[in-house]
Amino acid sequence: MIISKLALPRRTFLRGIGAALALPLLDAMSPALTAFARTPASPIRRLGFVYAPNGFIKERWAPAIAGTGFELTQSLGSLNGFRDQLTILSGLSLRPGQAHKGDPTGEHSRASASWLTCAHAKHTEGADVEVGTSADQLAAAFLGRQTALASLELATEQNDQMVGNCEAGYSCVYQNTVCWRNPTTPLPMEVHPRAVFERLFGDGGTPAEQREAMRTEASILDSVRGELAALRRSLGRGDQARVEQYLDSIRGVEQRIELAEARNAESPLPKMDRPVDIPEKFEDHVKLMFDLQVLAYQADLTRVITFMLGRELSPRTFPEIGITGQHHGISHHQQNPEMMAQKARIDAYHVQLFSYYLERLKATPDGDNSLLDNMAILYGGSLGNSNDHAHFDVPALVVGGAAGRLTGNQHINYPVAADVPLANLLMTLLDKSDVPVERFGDSTGKIEVLSGV
Repeated sequence: MIISKLALPRRTFLRGIGAALALPLLDAMSPALTAFARTPASPIRRLGFVYAPNGFIKERWAPAIAGTGFELTQSLGSLNGFRDQLTILSGLSLRPGQAHKGDPTGEHSRASASWLTCAHAKHTEGADVEVGTSADQLAAAFLGRQTALASLELATEQNDQMVGNCEAGYSCVYQNTVCWRNPTTPLPMEVHPRAVFERLFGDGGTPAEQREAMRTEASILDSVRGELAALRRSLGRGDQARVEQYLDSIRGVEQRIELAEARNAESPLPKMDRPVDIPEKFEDHVKLMFDLQVLAYQADLTRVITFMLGRELSPRTFPEIGITGQHHGISHHQQNPEMMAQKARIDAYHVQLFSYYLERLKATPDGDNSLLDNMAILYGGSLGNSNDHAHFDVPALVVGGAAGRLTGNQHINYPVAADVPLANLLMTLLDKSDVPVERFGDSTGKIEVLSGV
């Protein structure tokens, strides 16, 4: 066995013109002392949040029984391959999303505003918005100390109206984001894959100069070719394989962005006011955004990512699964069996796309484990029964191992009357990710049953 004396810093970048390519976790980043006494790299804990709008159909979502002997439902069937790292939580409440005395309607605005803040949104359509600091930003302030980006905030759709009334006198901001740096500072959610890619790998110059560098290079990999060749010669076989897999992933994302740009450039609707880098199909857009998240985690550019699959009041249709009605309209099904079945199909479709993300995380090495093994992801929403605008019994799934701190294969079913806050779950996930917090939102404690080894 050949033992290299090379010990790369954990924050190693290959730099080219207008680009900086961070490296994934490699054996060479742990000092090699002897063939039998190498200390493996400590696992890096990461935290993710995926938001699904407009409530859900519980009868097609929640398993019939609690504990470990449950069967996955129609909506969750695509998660079967992750059962050992899956916890389903039923019965959690989100009381801060409810109307206070004197509040108008506006359930959707308060819903998205309260999901990660567990705080009540101020009723205003002006710039004086206020709700609370979101859990992802508490995590970013702590976990982001050692990364280039403290956090990423991503989405697939956004209301172009950023100010003014979007629902019952509530500012559009409340629906356009679930991330709040502090109670009065909302964070924008990026919907453009090209912009995300440039934020991850662009380096130096103005945004215009970075974009021009991207266009003139056949690939970001070409711009770092010299340093890459030198690096390969210094690595062992295992690290070389990890680097090649990482580079293949980067080039694959580049090619899909370029394809989306080319297709949209040939669009018969040249006056259409939308970015050229967003794929035409929703599924392609979602998967591309998920792949960018995997790259960001793999290169340790950030350890906290929040992703909105859609926004409240979304008018999106889903021709991919045969649904031509708008999502929000279908969510108000009025107990109509056909509309309820359509909403359940949308719920299942969203989860199916989420399972694609989990597959990518599970297949991506991270030290001695995978990215999924070392992170925790909350998938859920802020409305229960969408027809009633219910802020209780909200959907919540936790997936991942949190580096051995989370267990799975369980359905935790709280009676709605117990009024267990969603904030308790967020407190628990922050704790499992080493983020110190004594109290959050309307929390009453932690969910100890989530504990792993």
